[in-house]
Amino acid sequence: MAASSAKVVRKENSNHDGADETSEKEQQEAIEHIDEVQNEIDRLNEQASEEILKVEQKYNKLRQPFFQKRSDLIAKIPNFWVTTFVNHPQVSALLGEEDEEALHYLTRVEVTEFEDIKSGYRIDFYFDENPYFENKILSKEFHLNESGDPSSKSTEIKWKAGKDLTKRAGQTPNKAGKKRQHEEPESFFTWFTDHSDAGADELGEVVKDDIWPNPLQYYLVPDMDDEEGEGEEDEEEGLEDIDEEGDEDEGEEDDDEEGEDDGEDD
Repeated sequence: MAASSAKVVRKENSNHDGADETSEKEQQEAIEHIDEVQNEIDRLNEQASEEILKVEQKYNKLRQPFFQKRSDLIAKIPNFWVTTFVNHPQVSALLGEEDEEALHYLTRVEVTEFEDIKSGYRIDFYFDENPYFENKILSKEFHLNESGDPSSKSTEIKWKAGKDLTKRAGQTPNKAGKKRQHEEPESFFTWFTDHSDAGADELGEVVKDDIWPNPLQYYLVPDMDDEEGEGEEDEEEGLEDIDEEGDEDEGEEDDDEEGEDDGEDD
């Protein structure tokens, strides 16, 4: 009996090992099939990217006359671009007082994606004659080469004597000759000379992807100072009304007290 039991055990183990081998073989085949299917998915993704790029190129061309018309209309509105930048939370954080003064001479902004779109874009800033620099146009280009390495280049700013905003100290004297109590940010114009991380240029991406598609939404942002002022006025009016009501109530109480006193005298 013992011998037969051993044979049964060996047979069961043999069947178990065979099941494992079959399972591993099936798993390996499944993995190979998954890899084949994944290759098909990747191929379709590449095809989709090519088709999407063609659509983007088509509509990029269709948008151009509308961008041109919009720029012509914007040119009729004084200080449109400086107002837009000041109202944008990320860009305004980069603007010092003198940057804002210089941007009052900014008349036109244009974003141009390269024809194949995927290799980069250029941002052009058009300026009127101004006391800060000689350039009529300041540009910055962003490039992505075939290996995917980003780079950027920009116009060299020809500063007028003593007007280089990128060399100003963080604290600047005001009209009274005293230093400002808060430190201003690094000049907006240092962006044109900064090529340290072209692949993560936040200002370039904000202008291209957020401001350029619809600058009007930022130009029309209500002035928060005005809103706060109105709120304070409303609060003051409310306090005045409360004071007036309080005075009236006090007057009524005085009248009641006088009436009670007259009754006691009688």
